[in-house]
Order: sequence, then structure tokens, then C-alpha cells
Amino acid sequence: MPDAGQRAYQRRLHRIVACYTVGVLAFLLFMAWAENQGLSRQWIGPIFLFMTVMAYAAIGIWGRTTDPEEYYVAGRRIPALYNGMAAAADWMSAASFISMAGALYLQGFSGAPGQPGGLAYLLGWTGGFCLVALLIAPYLRAMNLYTIPDFFHVRYGGRWPRVIAALAAVGCSFTYVVAQIYGVGLIASRLTGVQFELGIMLGLGGVLLCSFLGGMRAITWTQVAQYIMLLLAFLIPVSWLAYKQLGSPLAPLVYGAQLGKIAALEQKLIDDPAEQAVIAEYLRRAHMYEERLRDVEGALAREHAAAQDHLRTLRTGSGDIAQIVAANRALATLPRDAATARAQWSRAMQENYERARPLGGLPRHSQAFVGDPQGTPAEQEAFSASRANFLALMFCLMVGTAGLPHLLTRYYTATSVAGARASVAWSLFFIALLYLSAPALAALVKYEVMQHLVGSRFDALPAWMAQWAKVDGALLSAADVNGDGILQFGELRLGADLIMLATPELGGLPYVVSGLVAAGGLAAALSTADGLLLTISNALVRDLRGTDAHRANSEQRVILTKFALLAVALLAAFVAALKPSEILPLVTASFSLAASAFVPAMVLGIFWRGATRRGAVAGMLAGLGVTVYYMLAHVPAVRGVLGLPGPGTLWLGIQPISAGVFGVPAGLAATWLASWSDRPSAAAALPRPDDGL
Repeated sequence: MPDAGQRAYQRRLHRIVACYTVGVLAFLLFMAWAENQGLSRQWIGPIFLFMTVMAYAAIGIWGRTTDPEEYYVAGRRIPALYNGMAAAADWMSAASFISMAGALYLQGFSGAPGQPGGLAYLLGWTGGFCLVALLIAPYLRAMNLYTIPDFFHVRYGGRWPRVIAALAAVGCSFTYVVAQIYGVGLIASRLTGVQFELGIMLGLGGVLLCSFLGGMRAITWTQVAQYIMLLLAFLIPVSWLAYKQLGSPLAPLVYGAQLGKIAALEQKLIDDPAEQAVIAEYLRRAHMYEERLRDVEGALAREHAAAQDHLRTLRTGSGDIAQIVAANRALATLPRDAATARAQWSRAMQENYERARPLGGLPRHSQAFVGDPQGTPAEQEAFSASRANFLALMFCLMVGTAGLPHLLTRYYTATSVAGARASVAWSLFFIALLYLSAPALAALVKYEVMQHLVGSRFDALPAWMAQWAKVDGALLSAADVNGDGILQFGELRLGADLIMLATPELGGLPYVVSGLVAAGGLAAALSTADGLLLTISNALVRDLRGTDAHRANSEQRVILTKFALLAVALLAAFVAALKPSEILPLVTASFSLAASAFVPAMVLGIFWRGATRRGAVAGMLAGLGVTVYYMLAHVPAVRGVLGLPGPGTLWLGIQPISAGVFGVPAGLAATWLASWSDRPSAAAALPRPDDGL
């Protein structure tokens, strides 16, 4: 496109995006006015859901196309500014928007015992973009390809590198998209009040409207619109909460003042006799389950007999209908066999032991790492394990960022190699606007909980707590464990996926802000789901089937890709409805898979001419094999099916969430060894990047 035409095109885009932003702000002001005039909360949520999804759908319909260049890479004419904005929306998934602040709330800065995290997510995810900019994005753009498996086909030749890359893209992207659709269902059900499964289907309709018709062209402009929504949805509540607590809306600059207060409140809670009574009760329950596990069959028989006697007494005595129903429910929920009882009681014992630690099992918010390098041998070992897991997780997130297919495909849409580099820089800028505020939000919410929510009477708890508990009991639970009628910190359990979504209600903000936050979370989940579904469908239709002319022409492949996208979306919705895990663990698993599958063979293929086809195949299989094995070997259900005892042995004390720390070196070693054994004469020729590189 000529320079004058490109400038005119960008000016038109600036006007459109400015009008959209003004429209969003006008809509928020109108909804705030309507709430002030008495608009019911039951209407605010559905209105936000309907209006935002319809806006994205309109963009998706406007961007419809069957042209392969437009469908796969948006015509390669997206300006760097908007490509960076779209990449930021694609990147800031439900994990970043919904779960990151929650992880920092629950894990502090360094992570919890057995659960690495904290600031590792921020450092790993942002650092990964430096790898993308330096090692991968410009080189891929210079080759004028469509997908990541295209690179393996062009660079190494043959069928197997492309097939393995396509299958790996499907595997890591499907794990990622399930987490996004779970987040969509969570938000849609909270906004509308419908069941979680129906909320998934409502949100899925929005995903398909955005991506089905227009592919990358529609997804790009939908993601720009979604980024504006999610940025407003994150910054408004955190700024409001900072102003409420500290008198300044600049949360990233002022939240440090709350860290000292949180440390003092943590010590106060640790010394509180009421909190110690909660700990004692959890410890008693843990011992009770431990005692049952010594004789599972006998304990189960006694439990059934006691429940039946209690029900019989109520039926023959003065028990009212509510008591009888409750006794029937308690009898029905008892384990039916010894194996089920052992698994259920083991989980309950472990959970109660975790809750029987100070602060409900949460680490101190500002501690460096778990344990003490100058303490007892056990404390020194805990410190070393915590530090190693922090670094391992950060490594997996950084390298995984450089290998995620749906993210790298975004830079194929840039106008040039220089545009790809500039797009990465803009991506980092737009991501930093949110990531710098996430630690602030976690600290402000924790202060709000400790200072104002803890100590409330159970009969005076805010209504939003019961509403969120109905959506999913794992998100929020509060039980009067010590029987004093007062909510203690140890009696409250908040899920990581709840913290951001409940921030407006926790901070006493108008309900319209809750609607905005939910709409922002929906935008984050939808934007990432769009890109992931397109990546999976492209891999299934374009990369696995091949692109030979006798198989299908370009327009037929686009049509087949659309129907594959629909099928994958429905399958992902089914899996998400099963609630396999929280959002953050699912997303983190996909990073380890992407890091081990793609990065070793991709980086060596770009910078080492000696890398061969056999080396690429060996590296991808070795990296994936080690990573998948280490993850599955520590899943209790898998170990149970295989008849393996115990929880599994950790390699070097590294948690399974960071399995890529073993898969990446394995992939590098296998690629190098297999390529070296092939001799340099067998190396595939690396296409020369264009002069703009």
C-alpha cells in the first residue's frame, strides 16, 4: 500500500477507534445515570452482556471474508499500534484479567508452599515478549507465512515436522481455550443469573459471532474493541479503590503504603485467639479424617449406620420436614464404597491440614520466599524449593510466550518486518498498563478484606457473597467454624477467579462498575478464545490436511476451517462445563506445552543452518514427551487408573505446573543431537529473510 494510502487508512482507523471509545464511555455514563435513577441490578448485568457481545458481533459480521489472505493474516496490513493493541487483548486472557490479581492475593509475591506463582506470572509473561521480539516474531514475518506449522514445513521440509507442530498447536491451544470458555461461562452466569452451563453457551455464541465469519480480519478489530473495554474495566475499579483507601487514583504508585498495614494486620490475625480457635477446629477435623483413613471400611460402615439412625429418629420423633430433608441429603452424600471414601477423606484431610495453618494457609503477602535461608534445615529446604519453583515457573512462562501459536500468528498480520518489531513493542506497552496495576489490586483487596470484611457478623454479611457462592462453591465459602457468629479470616475462602470480579462489590462501588468489570472479563476471555479457536481450526484443516491444490482450493479451505472452528468451540464448551480446573493452572499448562513443543526447534531452525528435519522431529517429540509425562504423572486420577501409589516423586522439587523446565532442555538436546548425527549435508536450507530484517 502506498505511503499516502497507508496514512489515509490509519487516519480513518484512528477516527473509528476514537468514536468507539467515546461510545463506550457514553454507555457507561448512561448506565451509571440509569442505576442512580433506580434501574434494577437484575437488568444491569444482562444489558452489559447483551450490548458488549452485540458490539463485537457487529464487528465480526462487518469483517466477514472468504479471501484466504484476509481470513488467515488480515491482509498483512494491520498498523503496528493496532496490531499491538490486538495482541495485548489476545494475550490478556481470562488468566491475566480474572486470575492474576487473585493469584497474587492468595500466593503473595513469591507463591505458596507447593503452589509457585505470585510475581512469577508478571515477570515471566512480560519477559516472554522480549524473547518474541528478539528471537522469533521478525523472522517469522519475513517469511510471509500463515501459521506456525507453516514455518516447520518451509524450514525443515517433509510432512512430519508440520504434522507434529499442528498436533502440538491443537493440544496447547485447546487447553488454553477451555480455560477461556470456563471464564466466559463464569462471567455470563454471574451477569445474567443463569446456570453456569447455560452461561457457557451464551458466551460461546459471542465467541463464534466474532471469529466464525471473518477469521483474523474480524478477530483483529474485535480484539481492538475488546482491549479498550477490558482496560477500562481493570483500571476504573483499581483506581477507585486506591482513591478510597489512599486518596489517590494512581494505584501502582501508592499501593505500597498498604503493604506495611497488611503485614501488621497479618500479625494481628495470627495472634488473635478467635483465629487460633478456627485453626484448632480445622486441625481436629483433619485428625478425624486421618483416623477414619486408618480403617476405611469400618469407618464407612459406622458413618452409614449413624446417618440412618439419625434419620430414623427424626422420622419417628419430632423432627420437622427441613431436618428430615437435611438428614436424607447427608445420607445420600456419604461415599458409597471404600475406594470413594478413601479418595474423598484424603482430600478432606489434606484440605483441613492446609486450612489449619495461620492465615488460612495463605503466605504472608510480602515475604520473599517460603521458609528461611538462616532457619532450621526444614526451613532452609522450603526456602530453596520455593525459590527454585519461582524461577522454574518464570522460565516456563517466558519461553512459552515465545512459542504460543495464537500469539505468534498475530505478528504475521503486520505490514512489514519492522512493523512486526514495532507491534511487539506496542504489545508490551498496552500489557504493562494492566500488569502494573495487578499487584496493586491484590494488595488493596486484601487490605479491604482484612480491615472491613473480617469481623463482620455472619447474619450481616453482604448479599454478593451468597450470590457468588451460588455460581460456584469453589469461588467463595464462609462457614462459622468456631461457632462465635463472627467471620474470621481463616473461615473465609476466596478463589483466585473471584478476586477481580468481586472487587467492585467488595469495595462498595456502584453496581454498574461490577457490570463493567464482568464485561471486561468477558472481553478478555472472548478475545483470547477467538484467536485460539482460529489457530486450532487452521491446524486441523490447513496444516494437517495439507495445502495441495488437488485437496481443496483456497476458498474451500476457508469454509472447512470455519466449520472446524465451530466443532472445536462446541467440544471446548463441553469440557469447560465439567469444570476441570481453575483458569490459571490450565493456562500455565499450555505454556509449558508450547515452550517444549515449539521453541527449541524453532529457535535452532532460525539461527542454526545445521538443524535438520530429523532433529526437529526428535526435538518436538522429546520436549512434548517429557513435559506431558511429568504433568500426567502427578495427576491423582491418572495415577489411580495406572495403579501407581502415592502422589509421585518431584524432579529436583519442581512442581508439575513448571514441567516445561525439563521439556525445553530435552527438546534442545534432542534437536541438536539428531541434527548433528544427520551431518551438515542433510540440513534444510533456511529461507533468507527480506532486507527489512
